Amino acid sequence: MTDTKFPKARAACLAAAMSLLASSTAWGFTLEGPPKVAFIYGSAALDGGWNEALEAGRKAVEEQLQIEVAVTENIPEEATKLRAAIDLYVKRGFNIIVGTTYGYSAPMAEAAKAYPNVAFLSASGTENGPNMESFYARTYQGWYLAGIAAAQATKTKKIGILAGFPVGVVNWDINSFALGARSVDPDIETIAVFTNSWWDPVKEGQVAQAILDQKADVLATNLSATSPLDVAEKAGTPSFGFQLDMSHAAPKTIQTSVVFRWEKYLVPTIKEIIDGSWKPEEYGAFEGMDKGVIDLAPFGPGVSDETKAKIEAAKQQIIAGTLDPFQGPINKQDGSVLVEAGSKLDDGALWSMDYFVEGITGTMPAKQ
Repeated sequence: MTDTKFPKARAACLAAAMSLLASSTAWGFTLEGPPKVAFIYGSAALDGGWNEALEAGRKAVEEQLQIEVAVTENIPEEATKLRAAIDLYVKRGFNIIVGTTYGYSAPMAEAAKAYPNVAFLSASGTENGPNMESFYARTYQGWYLAGIAAAQATKTKKIGILAGFPVGVVNWDINSFALGARSVDPDIETIAVFTNSWWDPVKEGQVAQAILDQKADVLATNLSATSPLDVAEKAGTPSFGFQLDMSHAAPKTIQTSVVFRWEKYLVPTIKEIIDGSWKPEEYGAFEGMDKGVIDLAPFGPGVSDETKAKIEAAKQQIIAGTLDPFQGPINKQDGSVLVEAGSKLDDGALWSMDYFVEGITGTMPAKQ
């Protein structure tokens, strides 16, 4: 994808917000006029990853709620250009606006103040208000399950994952992937490499090959491009995708993909906006497997029934709340204690995560 999906500011902003969390506000909202929904994308809606997952949610809103849903693509993360797009929609009577990238968050918040009778939903945003809610998913839950599958697939006890930037919402995926694998075999090593880009298919393919050259025999990508899976397919290496079902890129070697099911958030939330029961969360909606917002794609041909059963059992525990990927005991990469037995990381600690856990080989860049 070309959007700046998770800039470093997001982790810092949400960590601060979560540290202040006490109780939900009594925010409520009443929609005026017939519902008209607009989705605004920072690049092409069908980008093969982040946007496309949201586009699937948009289509579900249109089909299930039988309401008008408009789309505007390629609006850059610039306040004036986004505001112009929002102003035009409002003039045309649209009263539910969905922004799809982090960089929209602040200008959407300003628009929400200017248009108090319009509802705003901000994907991966940080701003919230009486008529605005940011939303994201507990992706780390899916990556923990992927780690279990990776542990079953590796023979060298070395697995690899490439990711974009070292921000909290990426670091928790890498760490959870490693923790899931080590829940099966504590001797497994996870090689983690950052590309320092959200979208660079050529570089991602090169990084994927470099990971395999380090004797990793399982490969996962935390990015939108399928080039790493192309490398894995060519090498006959078990692989994992992200955001959408990426099995088309590696039909023989794909194990599964950690996928967003945004319709599980968007449909009920927009329905609440329409029927008058919507109360925006003070610090945004942060939903996981229990709501179906994050899930695994169908398993590939190389995943055994035994592995599927182990993953399903862990998934049901996560849904029930009896298993948390970040429950102790957990050590950091340097061996120091991160979480004691009987404890787990809270949401504030997750958002601000800036370290690797034990069992990961790779360098976490110093804070800027």
